[in-house]
This record gives sequence, structure tokens and C-alpha cells, in this order.
Amino acid sequence: MDTNTPHSGGHDGGLSSLNASIGALHLAEQNSSIEPAKTVFGSAGVLLATIRDSGLNERDYFKLGLSCAGVCQALDRGLNGRRTDELSGSLLGAIETLTTTIATIQKEIVEQGKRNSTFQAKNDKKMIADWGRDLDRILLIFHTELSINNHMILLDIHRDVQACQGGTDRQHQSAQPSVLPGELPPPRPRACFGRDELIEKIVVLADTLNPIALIGAGGIGKTFVALAVLHHERIEQRFGGNRRFVRCDQFPASHANFLRQLSKVIGAGVENPEDMVSLRPFLSSRKMIIVLDNAESVLDPQGTDAREIYAMVKELSQFSNICLCVTSRISNVPPHCMRVEIPTLSMEAARNIFHSIYGGGDRSGIIDNLLQRLDFHALSITLLATAASDNMWSFDRLSQEWDEQRTQVLRTDFNESLAAAIESSLTSPTFCKLGPNARDLLGVVAFFPQGIDEKNLDWFFSTIPDRKNIFDKFCALSLTYRSNQFITMLAPLQDYLSPQDPMSSPLLSATKDHYFTRLSVHLDPDRPGFAEARWIKSEDENVEHLLDVLTSIDTNAINVWDACYHFMEHLYWQKPRQTVLRSKIEGLPDGHPSKVKCLFKLSWLYGSVGNDAEEKRLLGHTLTLGREQGDDLWVALTLRSLSRVNWILRQPREGIPQAEEALELFKRLEDPLEQANCLQSLARLLLDDDQLDAAQDAVSRKLELLPEEGQEFQLIESHRVLGGIYRSKGEREKTIHHFKAALKIASAFNWQDELFSIHYELAQAFRDEDKFEDSNAHIKQAKLHTADNAYHLGLGGEIQSRIWYRQCRLEEARGEALGALEVFERLGAMADVERCRELCQSIERAIESRSISSESGSSGEHLSSQKWCYF
Repeated sequence: MDTNTPHSGGHDGGLSSLNASIGALHLAEQNSSIEPAKTVFGSAGVLLATIRDSGLNERDYFKLGLSCAGVCQALDRGLNGRRTDELSGSLLGAIETLTTTIATIQKEIVEQGKRNSTFQAKNDKKMIADWGRDLDRILLIFHTELSINNHMILLDIHRDVQACQGGTDRQHQSAQPSVLPGELPPPRPRACFGRDELIEKIVVLADTLNPIALIGAGGIGKTFVALAVLHHERIEQRFGGNRRFVRCDQFPASHANFLRQLSKVIGAGVENPEDMVSLRPFLSSRKMIIVLDNAESVLDPQGTDAREIYAMVKELSQFSNICLCVTSRISNVPPHCMRVEIPTLSMEAARNIFHSIYGGGDRSGIIDNLLQRLDFHALSITLLATAASDNMWSFDRLSQEWDEQRTQVLRTDFNESLAAAIESSLTSPTFCKLGPNARDLLGVVAFFPQGIDEKNLDWFFSTIPDRKNIFDKFCALSLTYRSNQFITMLAPLQDYLSPQDPMSSPLLSATKDHYFTRLSVHLDPDRPGFAEARWIKSEDENVEHLLDVLTSIDTNAINVWDACYHFMEHLYWQKPRQTVLRSKIEGLPDGHPSKVKCLFKLSWLYGSVGNDAEEKRLLGHTLTLGREQGDDLWVALTLRSLSRVNWILRQPREGIPQAEEALELFKRLEDPLEQANCLQSLARLLLDDDQLDAAQDAVSRKLELLPEEGQEFQLIESHRVLGGIYRSKGEREKTIHHFKAALKIASAFNWQDELFSIHYELAQAFRDEDKFEDSNAHIKQAKLHTADNAYHLGLGGEIQSRIWYRQCRLEEARGEALGALEVFERLGAMADVERCRELCQSIERAIESRSISSESGSSGEHLSSQKWCYF
């Protein structure tokens, strides 16, 4: 920066000098690497521009502006080549004073211009002179401070050279390399995948000397990240040889050992320091970055000398010339450390790590699946790739070994560090102080895929005192973490900590009993407890895994199969989907006492996702077993369910006699509610067979059987059938009346499936009359009630497509139809798939010809969404 630009007298000369100085200040601001100086140069530039544009007395103000630029020029020369952390506190104070002075001058000039644009110089000569003296005083401070600062830097260099030379012969001094005392950090990691943004974030924090804490589970990559930061180009330039790495797990945790190791690693030269006092002169003499790796070994609150060590680490974090970086599994770190949670890897980074060890870079679904099952945990991926490489396994063999051995695969001939990483946490003083139940509690969390719902701690573990504090400590030790209200853990920790014999764990057995009790509530929309059973939506994976394990242990445990039966009932009503228990149920011997009831419920689940053919097959098997066992109840229930499936499959002639036989059996069993259910199915079948009066009579007989109160769900179903009957008769007002009556009841109870179906049927009714605005409005409402039912989502898309098809909105119709087809294919709802394919073909033909022929309207529009079975 050079403001000594020649200029002529008068306005033009002064203006030219002012503009040149503004340009020089702007250039200095861009080139400076020191933030306080950048601020000064920017503020001075603003001041000079204000003077130039204010229209005030030119000569004195121009002279003041050039004086300010001259001070900045001296500052720029003095700071040439320096960085912020090399400035003394007094010099930084002088820079801050200059910044404040410039800001004050600039503010007053702006105010003066507002008050009097024809400013008279004599009114402000004293103020301008005072400002000039302030600038001269600051310039003197700069010269003095820079001289002292340069002298101190030379002394530091001299001391470093003497320390490096030790007792060597001075005549060979120029031939000896410069070696800094202390220990250099371990080498840079060979490869870095997926951590660039994280490392850059930490480098920025380290560059400004912020204390940092890298927190995460064992093996997640904390040390890797810390070393990558230490060897980062900017950190090497910033700290040079003063980059130190202390392995806190390599010495017994004590006050004396920590001080001794710290002194040794940083090269302070103090033997057996008793406290931090003896290290302070060295620590404050140079810019330094110190990594305390695996600091949980010394920072554990329950460890030896924990309070004293914590105080020393806290003091290290407060040195203004030191960047302290702590890697730890526990979250107990000094309060001003910037906490950085180390995340798991991305899929791409995990692939790169695996193939960098195993070799080859081709993508494989087998490897991707394994990486995902490892939760993209860095150490586990490294061990997996090492085991595969050492044993020269193919991908198929690796997958097989993983399925059979799991954690054993993550052990190599030279490294069992995953187990070591986990065990070090389990033997930590904090974990040991949690008491005898801590390990068993961890095993319960590890057993369940979702972990434990935090709201259930009191319910599951009522016998464990201080249970909430124990789970808080699990999270603080990075053994678990919180996710969507669950306390869970990474998959490698789950595999290691999950009990080998689940029923040997008293707490897991107690958890099982709690789940079984909660499942045993019989579900019926018209009975109390139906809404409370929605808990299954968030915990279905846990229950399913528990039942899958228990049915593998003992196929004769009737209470377990009863729980399976209830679990499928909960899924049917609250979260329709398939279950991995299918193979276990179908594999039971035909004479097993639980097979009939479990097959029956399994069939419901197939129907709930639209796979009606499979539902019918399972019900046929159930009916055969029921007749063989002479169990009229299960025969009647199965016949009624078969009649409903045949209604869905549009086979009323097969379904009508099944409904009538079921009705007679329930009369014999004196069960009026089940008789009502049979009449409901019969009415639907008769409606499809165009026996409208008979269908209406069946509904009337059903209503006579119902109690006066408490059967709102049954009333909804009756209104829906009546709406369908009147729709077939062409009686529009009665059709809409019954559907809206059903809608009113369902809305009061917020029954999502029913609300979907009623809006779906209203959309069809309005579409019949080409009232597309009303039809679209109802299908839009229907889609709002599909959150937990993928099959309904497909049905909604299909009817929306048909509505738009009728409106000649062909591109939109195609998009909805293809979306619905994808849903049906994924669910295996083959009848819906075929119907939707026909719709797609019709739309494509219409798009090609742009002449849409009238669609039949009845084909494929039968609502098959509801599977109303009762027990």
C-alpha cells in the first residue's frame, strides 16, 4: 500500500490524492490476512469516501483523510507477512483504538454534512486538529509496538535454536537440521473419504484458535479426523512444528501422569511437573495446537484425579495462543469447547473405504447391503474389508460369513479393535458406577432394532432406580444416541452387546412381558382401547423382531404364538404391511394348535396390501384345517372372510353361499354381532350381483341385530352399502345422503381408513355425473388419509387418474396411473396391477390419438380397500 501519490494543489489535486488513497486502502484490505487490519483498512476507505463526497471544507478535511491513510500505510508496512496470532495484545489494542477513532470521525462528518452543507472551516478547526493528534498518537504507538514485537520474535527464534542445538558443537551448527523438541504427531491418514467438509469446518475453528471437542462413538473416526486436521496444509502453515498429539489412553489416568505426558509431548523440558504453573511459560510462548486423543480416559468424571485433570484441560482450552482439540467418547469436556459430533459415513464414502482395502471399485448390491447393516461405521467397514481381503473372500462368501458370524467377521488376525473400543467404554469408571443392571440394560437397547422408546423407560424398567440417569449416561458415553424419541445404538454395537441368549436376560424377559400384555388388547373400532393401540405404529419393528427371535427359540410356546396373532391384528388395523413372521407361521405343522388362528390373521395382512389372491389361498388352507379340527368358530370366521375376499375379487356367485353358511354357523353359536358382519358381506355380494332389493334387505336385517349404541363402525359400513345400492339404482340424493352420513360418523372418530374409503366412493359418485370439481375435491381429501396405508395411496392415485382421464387431462392421468401401478406392483396386488395396466394402456392410446372414447365406468372401479373381518 502506498499513499504517497504526487498531487497538485487545489481541489483537483486533493481529490486525485484522495481517490488514489481509497484505491490503495481497498487493495490493502483485500491482501491482508489479519482480520483486525482488514477492518481498519475497510473503515478508513469508507472515511475517505465520506470526506470526498460530503461537500464540506475541502482543504482541511482532505488533509485529515490523507493523514488517516498515512497511518494505515504505516500499519500495512509494519504488519507485512505477519498473522493475527503473532501480534501482541497492546498492538491489537492500538489497532482497535484506530478502528474506533476512524468510526467516530466518519460518523461526525456525516452528521456535520446533514447539519450544514456550506460548512465554515473555522467552526471545526479545533475538532479536526484533535482528530489529527489522535491519529499521530496511534501512529507513534504502532511504530513502538512493532519494534518491540519484532525484537520478541527474534528472541523466540534465538531460544528455539539454542534448545534445538543442546550441547552440539557450534562449529557444525549450520550443517544440522532444525529439530523441534517434543513429539511430532502420528503420520497423516493415507486416504480420506467423505470427511472433507467436516475437516474444513474444524480447520477453520483451529485456525482461529477455538478449543474443539470431537465427540462420537468408538471407531466412528474421531482420531482419523483429528490427524487429518493436524496435517492439513493450513494447519501446518499456521503452527509449523508446534502440532502436538497426546494419546490419553497410553498412560494411567492420574494428575501426575497427565502433566508428565503433556510436558514430554509438547517439549516443555520440565521433568515431573507438579502442576500447570511450571508449564505455563512454555505454553504461553508460542502458537500451538494440541490434540488430546481418547480423552475419555482422563476426563471420565468418576476416574482417578478426575477433578484435577479436568481443571488442567480446561486451563489448556483458555490459552489464547493454543488451539486445544479433544477427541472423546464422553461429552464431559470443558464448557467453551466447540462440540463437533462426528457422524457416520455416507454410502459413497463407505464404498470407497471398503474398496480401498479390498480392491476393485465395481458397485455391488451385496456390499452396499453390508455397509448399510453396519450403519456406515468407519472402523467396522475397515475391519470388514480387511477380513474379506485377508481371507480372499468373494462378495457372496463375505455375505454368507456375515450372516453366520457377524461380529466374528469384524475380527482380523492382528486387530480386535472393535471389541476393544466397546469394552473400554464398558470398563470406564462412569459405566462401572452405574451399577449391576447397566450391562443388562444396554443389552435390551441392543436387542431391539429401534432401541427403546424414551417414553417407556418407567413402564419397561420400573424396578430400576435412577433409570433415566443411567440412560443419560449411556448417551454421554456414546454407547447410545437419541433418534426420533428412541434411545438406540449403532449396528456394530448392537451386534456386540445384544445378548446371545435373549431369555437369559431378566430385563429383556420383563420387556417381553410388557409388550405381550400391551398386545393382548382385542381390537375393534367400536371397543375401548382402539385408539391407544396406535402405539404399534412406532414400535412395530421392535415387536416383530422380538417375536421372530422367540418363535425361533421355541415353536411350542403358545403364549408367543398368541402374541403373534395379536401383533398381526394390530398391524392390520393400525399399520397395514407384510411381516417376516409369514415363513414361521406357514412352516408350523398343520396340527399345531396356533396355526389356524395365525394363518387367519396372516391372510388379513395380505388383503390389507391388496394381495387378494394370496389372502384367498391362505383362507382356503385355514378353512380346511378348521373343518378337520371340527372348530365351528374358526370355520365360520374363515367363511365370512372368504366371502369378503370373493366380493373384492368380483366373484359374488362364489362368495354368496360362503356368507350364508357363515351366517347360519353364527346363529348356531348365538353371536349377533358376527351375524351382522355376515349380513354386511352378504349385502355387498348381492349388490355386486345386481340383486339390489336383496342387498337392501340384508342391510335392514343387519341393523336390527345391532345394539342401539356403541356400534358406530357398523353403522358406517351400513351407510356405505346403502350408498352403493342407491348409486346402482340411480337415486342420487339418497346415494349422497348415506355416504355423507357415514362421513360424519367417521370424522368424529378420525378413522383414517374409513375416511379414505368414503371420500373415494363420493369421488366415484360425483364422477358418474361428470361433476369433476366435486369428484376431484373428494379424491384430494381421500389422499389425505393414506399416511399409513400404501394400498390406499395406490387406489387414490388410480381413481384420480380415471377422473382426469374423463376430463381429457391425459398427461396428468398418465402420471397418477403410473404411480398407482408402481404401488400395486410393490405390494403384490396383482388384480389391481392388471386393472391399472389396462388403464395405462387406455391412456396411452388416447394420448396417441387424442380422441378419448368413453370408458365403461364400471370396469375396475370396485372399491377393494376395506377388509372388514371381525373376531
